[in-house]
Amino acid sequence: MKIIPYAKQDISNADIDAVVKVLRSEMLTQGPMVPRFEEAIAKYSGSKYTIAMNSATSALHVACMALDLGSGDWLWTSANTYVASSNCALYCNASVEFIDIDPCTYNICVDSLEQKLKKARHLGCLPKILIPVHYAGQSCDMVKIHSLSKEYGFRIVEDASHAIGGKYHNEAVGACRYSDITIFSFHPVKIITTGEGGAALTNDSKLANLMSQFRSHGITSEQNQMSIRPKNEIWNYQQIRLGYNYRMTDIQAALGLSQMSRIDEFIESRNKIANYYDKNLISESITIPKVPPNTYSSYHLYPIRVNNLKGKVGRNELFNTLKKAGILVNIHYIPVYRHPYYETIGFKKDYCPEAELFYQEEISLPMHPALSKNDQDYIIRTIMREFKVK
Repeated sequence: MKIIPYAKQDISNADIDAVVKVLRSEMLTQGPMVPRFEEAIAKYSGSKYTIAMNSATSALHVACMALDLGSGDWLWTSANTYVASSNCALYCNASVEFIDIDPCTYNICVDSLEQKLKKARHLGCLPKILIPVHYAGQSCDMVKIHSLSKEYGFRIVEDASHAIGGKYHNEAVGACRYSDITIFSFHPVKIITTGEGGAALTNDSKLANLMSQFRSHGITSEQNQMSIRPKNEIWNYQQIRLGYNYRMTDIQAALGLSQMSRIDEFIESRNKIANYYDKNLISESITIPKVPPNTYSSYHLYPIRVNNLKGKVGRNELFNTLKKAGILVNIHYIPVYRHPYYETIGFKKDYCPEAELFYQEEISLPMHPALSKNDQDYIIRTIMREFKVK
């Protein structure tokens, strides 16, 4: 039986050649490829600065550190995300709060956010940072979120791990027009890959400098940032703050730079696959994704919702049928606060009702550029057969 994965990297001979070239060079890390990759990401996304790292999780952590998140502070984020979006607060000894999602976009519900902000202001516990998550590749309503940030005084870090190549109001996600920092992921299931990897983008030179230091042990080689030392010391670096080793290698950057040459091709392919699903998954039992007119999704995921109506096929039954047919669907996501670790720090089930309902109904169908039309037809037939649609 053929196996169809829900996600898969697309590696070309050119990608392999780029990696081999670095492997045969004298510098496997801290060489010229990372700056070149950073420049390509910044140019593509329209940001002034890009700081590449070994994962998007590292980039989230460093972003919070650069914005001085710490003990006594609050970070708010979506309930519908991977745990990294909230774990970054805990790494900084801050507290985390979750916002329920919009029932149509599955991103942060701006109305719920505003209501919670009003209550938090009254209680004196407003967030220092908000992390809106661009779920499945579709931007949050950043205009409204940015407006709220001005009223309530919080900083914004866009978790765009799903969304490189997406657009919002005809501008690339990552331009940081409505945020302080944007985070990308280059995990193999994402739009482009560096194996593992991520990046933080910003238009603020101070934040860029801080994040660059934090990703590399807190060390600088810039003379104007160093402390005064005796004249007989000739060392060309100093640690000036506590940082981490979150650097990306030149091997990874070479792969990423090569992948960037095909990013528009990847995004176009994903949108064509999504459109084909849209046209053929016609059933009252299924809700397909909805993309607002001011948004262009990069379609990292194609999430459908299965109505769990009594006496009819539900999400779990469809999930098992697809798995048995060799179609490796997935679930995105378990609400973060439902994980056992978060339960130990006080969160309870049903904290965000809309996120809970979405979790009960969602299935992520296969979505990647290598997905053939025959494979997609097989997926669609299997789903329609389950709902007895000819």
